[in-house]
Amino acid sequence: MEVLDFITLLIIMAAFFTLINVKYLKLPSTIGLMLLALCLSLFIIGGEYVFSMLNKLATNLMTEYDFSKVLFQVMLSFLLFAGALDVNLNKLGEEKWPILILATVGVLISTFIVGGAMYLTLPYLGLPMDFIYCLLFGALISPTDPIAVLAMIKKTVVSENLESQIAGESLFNDGIGVVVFLSILGVAAGGVENFEAIEVVKLFGIEVIGGIALGALLGYIGLRLLKIIDNEHTEIEVLVTLSMVLGGASVADFLHVSGPLAMVVMGLFVGRKGRIAKVDEDAAGEYVYKFWHLMDEAMNAILFILIGLQIIVINYEMDYFYAAGIAIVAVLLARLLGVGVPLSIMRIKRHFPKYTIRILTWSGLRGGISVALALSLYKENHGFLIDAKTVDIIITMTYCVVLFSIVVQGLTVDKLFKLAAKNNKPIKGSTD
Repeated sequence: MEVLDFITLLIIMAAFFTLINVKYLKLPSTIGLMLLALCLSLFIIGGEYVFSMLNKLATNLMTEYDFSKVLFQVMLSFLLFAGALDVNLNKLGEEKWPILILATVGVLISTFIVGGAMYLTLPYLGLPMDFIYCLLFGALISPTDPIAVLAMIKKTVVSENLESQIAGESLFNDGIGVVVFLSILGVAAGGVENFEAIEVVKLFGIEVIGGIALGALLGYIGLRLLKIIDNEHTEIEVLVTLSMVLGGASVADFLHVSGPLAMVVMGLFVGRKGRIAKVDEDAAGEYVYKFWHLMDEAMNAILFILIGLQIIVINYEMDYFYAAGIAIVAVLLARLLGVGVPLSIMRIKRHFPKYTIRILTWSGLRGGISVALALSLYKENHGFLIDAKTVDIIITMTYCVVLFSIVVQGLTVDKLFKLAAKNNKPIKGSTD
């Protein structure tokens, strides 16, 4: 199937599943679409002998295209830029230290806790894995998915400051998480015996600082161009923002800096919420934001359908699912500690509302980024960066954690938000 045909099929499915969800299921969009795609996948798998041609066609489609490339090179750039457009800059500035610490220290704490837990428990299932690959799994599963998180908080009742913490952390820890993953992958590829800390720190610094600097430069240029256009030609404003995203992603890839961080910073430059200067707030016309809102919704729909369909190509071994059950518990525990430890230290000098730790823990959804990172372990020549069994274990654990995260956590977190809003009486120094 040609690429255009595949995209057409995904759009048709997105439209059809959205209609079913809105009319009958009435679930949050991301959850409803993924569940419908998951049901379709299970139907195709279950009817393997009755609908063998359908099963073969679906399997070929999901293995023919590199899902990780589709997400990283196209969808992620669009979704992160669109998500950053809606972030309140003023509130983001007020919460900058919690966001920065959670997006860096929190991700690193989670990576090592998950990696250590899986290294210690997997041998009991007869699935021993080298520590470096357990860390690799910890790195790809630790960052919360900004696409899933932003889609969730749009539908919930939450204070502006807490919303900024959740949104800001998810946007930035995504970029940090990808850099940590690439750093560990580089160590694994080069051999642990050849590990040099200075090289990893150098790579980390170039990716992070370079990505932020590139985003700031392109964001500043884009904002200046939008001011010059001054809302007179909407179509040119849209083309300018499209050029920023597509061109920025290509430049980031060429310079080997973090594209996700560049997209977030560019979106913050162009966004209008929380602006002090009126001229900056009105730089982009209303139709620019409507266009990116449409892109956000459409890409979200396609992304979560792709996640639901990924079950078709998962290797089914019962021991892998036992490992996935342990991984779910390990990821939740790591998230609790990754959030709780930094916030408990920070509460010495600042106040956090009650339930903050619980909310940040349970609202830390995982999504397409984790799945794409896991699938990126496959080489384009259909070989492996690491052995096939290890890759299959990592992909199965990743998919199950993502599924639990989006369905179970995504469907119940709103109740936690409402409970916090109802019972949250400010207590000085309380974080939980």
